[in-house]
Amino acid sequence: MGVRPDLFRLTGPRPQLDPRRFIARDGLVEIALADRVAAARYVAPWRQRCRVAGVAMRDRPEAAAPAVSELLFGEAFDLFDVAGDWALGRSCHDDYVGWVPVTALRDGEAAAEHRVTARGAPVFESADIKSPVRMLLPFGAPLAGEMQGSFLALADGGHVHGRHVAALARREPVAVARQFLGAPYLWGGRTPAGVDCSGLVQAALAACGMPCPRDSDQQRAAIGTAVAFNERAAGDIVFFPGHVGLLACRDTLLHANAWWMTTLIEPLADVIARLHATGVEQPVLAVKRL
Repeated sequence: MGVRPDLFRLTGPRPQLDPRRFIARDGLVEIALADRVAAARYVAPWRQRCRVAGVAMRDRPEAAAPAVSELLFGEAFDLFDVAGDWALGRSCHDDYVGWVPVTALRDGEAAAEHRVTARGAPVFESADIKSPVRMLLPFGAPLAGEMQGSFLALADGGHVHGRHVAALARREPVAVARQFLGAPYLWGGRTPAGVDCSGLVQAALAACGMPCPRDSDQQRAAIGTAVAFNERAAGDIVFFPGHVGLLACRDTLLHANAWWMTTLIEPLADVIARLHATGVEQPVLAVKRL
């Protein structure tokens, strides 16, 4: 995803605070900003974690509001405020602000030592593939538990087969991103069930143990080392206005995009030509190497 409008209005002095990262609304400011923003009250975070397979984070406390990101099972979320059935907070893995249903959260967090590596991983009631399935966890969900034979026994109960998970370890981001091929384009999505451009890059890097911001402009500012366009190579990340993708090879781009409404590999030249055709004078903003 590219840059989106402010999610929340800032209060008092406005020292260039990105509303995608900071909690600063009329009458409510996170305690960490007490020396920078005037407010009627300051609130400390209350650590929660996601208890459902996945839930959209939205820019307002409404089911019909646009999605801004997605919170996955097991991911930590700092809650700052509640409005009706909605919780305002920040996802801890990428410091991204949004609203999620209160029912999607539970208290505390657990130290995750595994991640789901399958496109979907059933959580079985017992260590038996014939037992009832509690839920289907998405790719990338962090899991806390202990390996018992062929299954990971989750700290919250239930069992995931060992072939669907792996210990956190460094891998190649492009190899991870290939698992998303054919995934439908979904604004705010981060899984093979639906993903957007920056969500794909974030998921691929996270699976390799590399922290990554949420939106493409944040990613361009924070990750990798810039290389010249003519020196690009497989594995590099290419940034466009409001878009991002990974080079599957020097001249092909692996990306989730709204033009095809899917995740695919296509010639980099085609992507550049398409942007030129829409009046973009500088289609490639940067090439970054990890």
